[in-house]
Amino acid sequence: MHSHQPTLRRITAAVALTLLGGAAAAQEADNGKLESVIVTANKRAQNLQDVPASITVLNDAVLQRANVRDLEDIPSLSPALTLSYGTQPGNFSINMRGIGTFSLGIGVEADVAVIVDDVPLGMQAGAFKDLADVGRIEVLKGPQSTLFGKSSIAGAINITTKPIGGPWKTNATTYVTNDDEWRVGVSTGGSVSDTLRVRLAASKTNFDGTLNNLTTGKKLNGSKGDNISGKLEWQPLEELTLTLTPHYNRTEKFCCSTAFTSMSPGALYRNAPQLPPSVVLSGITISPDNRDVRNDYPTGGKFHDAGTGVKLDWAFDDKSPLAGHTLSSISSYSKYHMDDYQDNDNTDVDILPFLLLPNGQPTGMHGGLYQYGFFDVKSTTQEFRLTSPDKGALRYVAGLWYGKNDLTRELTKAPLIQAYGTAYGADAWNTSKAIYGQGSWDFRPDTSLIVGARYNDEDTGYNFRRYTVPPQAHATTEFYTKSDTDKSSTWKLGLEHRLSKDGMVYAMASTGHKGKAYDLTSGFTAATAALPAVAPETAKSYELGWKQSLWDNRAMFSVALFRTNFKHFQQSSSFFDDDGTFRTGLNSIGGLRTQGLEVEGNVRVTRELQLNGSFAYTEATIQSFENGPCYNVINAAGTAGVPGPGCAQNPKFNNTFVQNLAGKTLPNAPKVKVNLGGQYDLMLPSYSFNGFVSGSTRYQSRTQFSLNQDPGTIQGAYSITNLSFGVKDKQDRYKVSFLVNNLFDKRYATGLNNAIANGTWSPKAPNTPVAVNTTEWMPPRDFQRYFGARLDVTF
Repeated sequence: MHSHQPTLRRITAAVALTLLGGAAAAQEADNGKLESVIVTANKRAQNLQDVPASITVLNDAVLQRANVRDLEDIPSLSPALTLSYGTQPGNFSINMRGIGTFSLGIGVEADVAVIVDDVPLGMQAGAFKDLADVGRIEVLKGPQSTLFGKSSIAGAINITTKPIGGPWKTNATTYVTNDDEWRVGVSTGGSVSDTLRVRLAASKTNFDGTLNNLTTGKKLNGSKGDNISGKLEWQPLEELTLTLTPHYNRTEKFCCSTAFTSMSPGALYRNAPQLPPSVVLSGITISPDNRDVRNDYPTGGKFHDAGTGVKLDWAFDDKSPLAGHTLSSISSYSKYHMDDYQDNDNTDVDILPFLLLPNGQPTGMHGGLYQYGFFDVKSTTQEFRLTSPDKGALRYVAGLWYGKNDLTRELTKAPLIQAYGTAYGADAWNTSKAIYGQGSWDFRPDTSLIVGARYNDEDTGYNFRRYTVPPQAHATTEFYTKSDTDKSSTWKLGLEHRLSKDGMVYAMASTGHKGKAYDLTSGFTAATAALPAVAPETAKSYELGWKQSLWDNRAMFSVALFRTNFKHFQQSSSFFDDDGTFRTGLNSIGGLRTQGLEVEGNVRVTRELQLNGSFAYTEATIQSFENGPCYNVINAAGTAGVPGPGCAQNPKFNNTFVQNLAGKTLPNAPKVKVNLGGQYDLMLPSYSFNGFVSGSTRYQSRTQFSLNQDPGTIQGAYSITNLSFGVKDKQDRYKVSFLVNNLFDKRYATGLNNAIANGTWSPKAPNTPVAVNTTEWMPPRDFQRYFGARLDVTF
């Protein structure tokens, strides 16, 4: 799975190409030029090339061409993004420019906000579902706290569903691959009358997965989902528009399991001589490409969410003192529920009779180890927004914000909770009230001053409950509660200078803020409860940029240099303790820095040929973290695991083994990501249809998956190439596409585990001590070559 590092020549060539291409952020026009792209990154409609910020825009054409199904497909189109996976969507992490909070608890906010039709999601897990009826995705890089508030300290993903307009139209899509993925979708909508427009959409998707479960004969690490959404726009008065956006989603992700890729000889499962690999992993051939597992209990999450947004827009007429302004009220309510579950022993063998309790006695039980629980999230938001016309010397947006999130988490590890797990419940809440504003003032005809500020007042708190363990009667044994307030202000200050009507440069400084956090996980104790909340996370960011259109708007590109410094970064790290139990702990890292260069562009070479590309060089490094987690290595005798290089006992931290991680990379933060692509339209004058061919290649440099810098969890550099071709009706009635993804059949992983001696597999006295090293991988959706076909019909 490891590949060679890129040469300097390859990187230089990639940068040169991206100056002529970029993430396909522009649409084609009939005159052979690139059309302007309108975005709402600043909460008002603007031309992308006029926005002084680094933004990747993925429009409907790009999303269709890439067959994007959900958020997990977006990092392959935006070099600024990566995703870190946990055992279920509740602990996935979206990372922007290498920055993202990985946490298993509900008391920690995300670093990257996800906003759908002006409404931010109450919990990032709600974003990992099918992207049904989406018209545009804006990837906003760097702190967005001034306009979007908390949970956007590293960036935001702004999603807009498809607009309504014109005569009634119905679209249907079907998609199928040779590795058991299929999708069907239909949307219908248009103008009912001069004042009423309606759109309805429904879809159903399924992908079996990438791992083979020998126990059930089914696959793992897939998903399936059902979506229903609607949009209604009613204009009862010329000045007033009402928009309703109800939605319902039901998704199951049977993920995210890993498969063993290596195991040292002499391994025993939890030191039981009756449980060697030949028994516990019967029928599995452990190798670097192994995709077989044995699970007798499901792993993943099954969730559903429902809600609606209500938007009222009042456009002031020419007789009003606020002529041209729009006053908006945006309200929302949503409810999210997920049942999650995990096979904790990764085998279908009756292991309990061979395990011992902490007192050395047999368990006297049968079965295996597993856990189950649920998440509940209720979110209510209200925003009032005043938006000026996008013309004149002064342009601005100002507003009031209220948001309330109530989250509940319940988790039980069974059945040997006394020895290997816990049972707890937690509630977390946050109520946010804010006032914000941001505007541009043209103090010269060619130069603008950008100023923005936000004041936020947040109330947070939690309840934490620990329960008796089965088979005892359910009762609360511990209870802790705490509440806090957090008042903060963020700002943005910048200059934009227009070189000409086709180009501009800008300089921007901004700050970000994310509220206090609580480590509400299985490791929560009375000692933890006595501590103050984990300090708020803050950021200071600086960005220089250049945006340019060329050749009579047949090409455009953007370049951005950035540096963002974070303080008190909130990050969980994981480890196996001495009894093999997997645990996590929330850290407040003293300082982080992400800095780098981003280039994006698009060029219409001819009427038939369009090229695009993007390049990102990112250094996401730890600046200060004295008590960082350690990884293990095998001792000289080969009998046990010991702390690795740089790890030592430190009196400052209760003489635990820690390492100073200053200067080390953040997990899942590759330095180099490159996307190159293009489409050629083959004109066929004698037929009722035209042909097309499109292709893309993405490259990613080596990636460290572990905060503890374990050399066994590094994914080598790789590149993935996709190719598609097909025909499209000249009247836009149908489009047939055929594709081959991962054309050259390159293997890579989206997660790697490495355990030495202190994991589940570790024989020790009274058996002959042996240091056991196990490695595992998580194959992604496109870990191997696959073929597909898609049909789009409009009538």
